[in-house]
Amino acid sequence: MEETQLDIHMHREHLAHRTGTGDRLTAGVSITIAVLAVATAIVGSVESMETAGAILESNKATLSQGRASDQWAYYQAKGIKKRLDEMTADAGGPRAAQAADKARQEGQEQKTITVEARAYERDRDQSRALAEFHEARHPVLTMAAALLQISIAISTIAIITRRVWPWMCAVSGGVVGAGLAASAFLPVSWIGGVIHRLIALH
Repeated sequence: MEETQLDIHMHREHLAHRTGTGDRLTAGVSITIAVLAVATAIVGSVESMETAGAILESNKATLSQGRASDQWAYYQAKGIKKRLDEMTADAGGPRAAQAADKARQEGQEQKTITVEARAYERDRDQSRALAEFHEARHPVLTMAAALLQISIAISTIAIITRRVWPWMCAVSGGVVGAGLAASAFLPVSWIGGVIHRLIALH
């Protein structure tokens, strides 16, 4: 009877020890999944913002290009009028002086138009550069979000199998994913350039 009670007590201790270990593992993995889920949501939101930024800057570049083209067309029209007034002035006659004044005025207007056209072209170039900047971040953030999502999936394996190594793999994947996302905001993201070129090859 004493041996039976001793056996039962030993089994209870062993079961309590296993259950406690399992509970600690489940708790740890659950916290990891929650952290990874938050990180995935943040990276996904930033990825969407970068995509929107690239589209917005591309649209602004197109608009600035259109305005610059309009200004250069206006410049050419003024040039034609100026040339006609110069020809009228050179021909002499009662309207020669008036034509010469108009030619000088149109020449001044051409200078103003040139300044405005070049300003639009600078805006265009700046918007294009910003669009490329946002676009370069996008593939890096996409890969980072994918790694974080894969890490969440691997974490569930740890709960199902009650093993620690899938949890460690998930934590490692999460760290790599978070680091990859952070690298997108470095001054020079060489990783983004490499990923962008690989995507372009396909």
